[in-house]
Amino acid sequence: MRSISTRLAVWYALAATLTLACLFVVGYQLLQTYLIHGLDLLNSAEFEQIKAHMGDDYMTQSTRVIDERIRETTELSSVLFYIEIDSPQRGKVFSSHNLQGLAIPDIPGQHRYNTQVPRIGELRVAEFVLPFLDITIATPLSQVRKVMEGYVEVCAWLLAAMLGVSVLIGFGLSRLALRPMRLMREAANRIRSDNLSERIPVMQVNDEVSDLARLLNQMFDRLESAFNQVRNFTAEASHELKTPLSLVRLQAEKLLVGGNLSSANEESVQMQLEELARVNQIIDEMLFLSRAEAHAITLQCQPIDPERFLKSFALDARVLAEHGGHQFQVLHTGAGAVSFDEKRIRQVLLNLLANALAVSAPGGMVTMRSQLNANEWRVAVEDQGPGLPHHQHERIFDRFVRVNPRDKDGRGSGLGLAICRSIIILHRGQIVAANGSDGHGLSVAFTIPATQGTPPTDTAAARVS
Repeated sequence: MRSISTRLAVWYALAATLTLACLFVVGYQLLQTYLIHGLDLLNSAEFEQIKAHMGDDYMTQSTRVIDERIRETTELSSVLFYIEIDSPQRGKVFSSHNLQGLAIPDIPGQHRYNTQVPRIGELRVAEFVLPFLDITIATPLSQVRKVMEGYVEVCAWLLAAMLGVSVLIGFGLSRLALRPMRLMREAANRIRSDNLSERIPVMQVNDEVSDLARLLNQMFDRLESAFNQVRNFTAEASHELKTPLSLVRLQAEKLLVGGNLSSANEESVQMQLEELARVNQIIDEMLFLSRAEAHAITLQCQPIDPERFLKSFALDARVLAEHGGHQFQVLHTGAGAVSFDEKRIRQVLLNLLANALAVSAPGGMVTMRSQLNANEWRVAVEDQGPGLPHHQHERIFDRFVRVNPRDKDGRGSGLGLAICRSIIILHRGQIVAANGSDGHGLSVAFTIPATQGTPPTDTAAARVS
């Protein structure tokens, strides 16, 4: 039971059912004691009636006279009472016919007790003493036992009903009690790196849940402050670095134009220019990511026919693939229009294509699958490379992660897929990595919401810059 709501409901049901069971046990004992006490009162009343019928002169009467006097009253109650009268001097004075000649067992030292008589069953016995007489009156316990059995049966049904009802009530109460926790969870799920300004609503009640919500809001305040500091530092540092890097590049180019360098020095300067270009690219990418996370990038979205767009992209993609000795194909299904920024989605596709070509063996096939339906547009780029372990499928979208460097010296920045994810998120979509369709290679797919509409009449190829 991983759910707190389920555990609370079960605990509540068990507690309520066990409490009721304890009450039923106590009630069982009290009811049984009350019923047996009622039998003792009946035995006492019968004794008073027998005593009255014997008369005050019973000590001077014969055994036959005493038997006749008692028989008159006991015959009418023989179904309810079993009577036996003994005298230390005369022996057995009277025995009711329903005893069938049997004797009621005697327990020394006890005047009220339960006993078992063969062929008659369990009896409740009361002993009374008169001068020269011991009177034993017994009443059957069968009716008491039936009442107690009925009580047990009713209690069992009530316990079963109580368990079922208390489970339902427990679920209702637990959901009601945990509703603030669910609201907190939903609010916390909405708070991400691109939405750190939202806070968890705090109820106007000073309880543990409200204290937890305030504590989480304080934590989000600190996280937002830290994220803002990192973003500001990245943006400002990237911006400040561009000026000195531009000056260094100008000086290096000036040295090359002067023509006064030896071949070795000229090669060194060329290498410096290449590294400067690479650093400038990393700075631009970091600036883009910072602006994307701060929602400072405005997309130029318009309804576009994905099929025409991919046909235009395929022309450049095949050139890139053939240059590296690879193959490329595009498979598209569905018709309609999708609203997206053509330039940014083209950037995403080029990045995914470059990664796929980098890990593909010579002659390998890179496949781009596109599917458009009423809800979304899905594009997947699949290679035939070595693939990645499952635990790295999400990690490759982090910054500066280079699982498979593009070349031997690992000159890739590791920001390409992070930029792709930022662009897709700006389009309110998702991007994920998975194993290839045949179990080999890697498939990186993104989805963006589809829009119903008519694409512009000009082709996608005319809009690509």
